[in-house]
Amino acid sequence: MTTAQRSERPRMLVIEKITAEAKDTSSFWFTGDLKAKPGQFVMLWIPGTGLKPFGVSYQDDGRFAVTVRKIGTFTEKLFGMKAGDRLGVQGPYGRGFSGKGGRIVLVGGGYGAAPLSFLADELVREGKEVFFINGAATKDHVLYRERFKGGKVHMIYSTDDGSLGHRGFCTDCLTGLLSKHKIGRVFCCGPEMMLRKAFEICLEKDIPAEFSLERHLKCGFGVCGSCCLDGTGWRVCREGPVFALDDMKKIAEFGQYKRDASGRVVKI
Repeated sequence: MTTAQRSERPRMLVIEKITAEAKDTSSFWFTGDLKAKPGQFVMLWIPGTGLKPFGVSYQDDGRFAVTVRKIGTFTEKLFGMKAGDRLGVQGPYGRGFSGKGGRIVLVGGGYGAAPLSFLADELVREGKEVFFINGAATKDHVLYRERFKGGKVHMIYSTDDGSLGHRGFCTDCLTGLLSKHKIGRVFCCGPEMMLRKAFEICLEKDIPAEFSLERHLKCGFGVCGSCCLDGTGWRVCREGPVFALDDMKKIAEFGQYKRDASGRVVKI
């Protein structure tokens, strides 16, 4: 366990800048050596509002960022802040992506593209070939359209309405890639039904894969038990959020249901 994982006291950090990424989605930048691994997350604390988890989306040269979509009370408050304001930051927490494999496919749905973009940066530095399937509802919701332009990442876009790239699902593009290329490993983050379909595809084709699961997190470091997974007892904040293909087979609720803040079962 790292020092950050033992700590319950947020570090108060100044927002360095805020950059727009897509419709209702921005990245909040901080100065600091976070030493996170792709797939790990931090807990952001707004005094008087609460504590919420967000995946690390950028990390370089003593800076890091989280990418946030405005979808609720906490994020509404966050989007009302500006550069120079202070936020509490805890972490990094959790188990990230392994980064194993030669030729890699990343499958990101919606803001699931955020931690995968951090992973893409690291894989490129290691000289690996990366295909990044980046999907969203419309072109206005697609993250990081400029981030990898002209770079070493092979970007493939997918939108529900066909306004950018493939019309349909990210997993359609995954099936196509696996039929054309010998792939070493697939990494996925996004809506759970997308993860379930990607899991079935990788299982059928016997391709090693890793999946980032989202559950309700209260503490972030394994004490409260709110994110425990039925069938295993694993805590998403500690044993996850990233799980390998063989681990996913053991999670009874995967693709079926999750629990809300009160612990009530909610069908997916």
